[in-house]
Amino acid sequence: MSFGGPGGGQKSAKPIPPERGSFPLDHDGECKPIIADYLRCLRRVKGTNDQECRMMAKEYLRCRMENNLMAPDEMKNLGFAEDDKTEPIPNHAGGATAHKVRDDGKKIS
Repeated sequence: MSFGGPGGGQKSAKPIPPERGSFPLDHDGECKPIIADYLRCLRRVKGTNDQECRMMAKEYLRCRMENNLMAPDEMKNLGFAEDDKTEPIPNHAGGATAHKVRDDGKKIS
C-alpha cells in the first residue's frame, strides 16, 4: 500500500460556475451603504426572514442592476414579489436609497 503520491491519488474536482454567471465586485462602493444596512438588519433579527431585511436585499439587487454590477432581471426571478409595498429612505452617503416597510405596507418614519 503506497501513501506517498501528491494529492493522495485523488483527482481534483472540476470547478462549477455559478448558476447565473459571474458579476463584478462593487469596487466603487456604489451599493455599500445598502449592504451595510442589510447586514445590520440581519444581525438585529438574528438571521430570520424579516420583511424589513428582505426589502433591503431587494433594494441592494436594484442598486447592483442600476449600476451595471449585475445583469438586469425581474424581481420575481430573484425571489421577490413585484408588488411589494416599499417606501424609499434617503441614503446618508448620498448614494442609492433603501426602503423600509411595515407589515401593513405603511411608511416607517
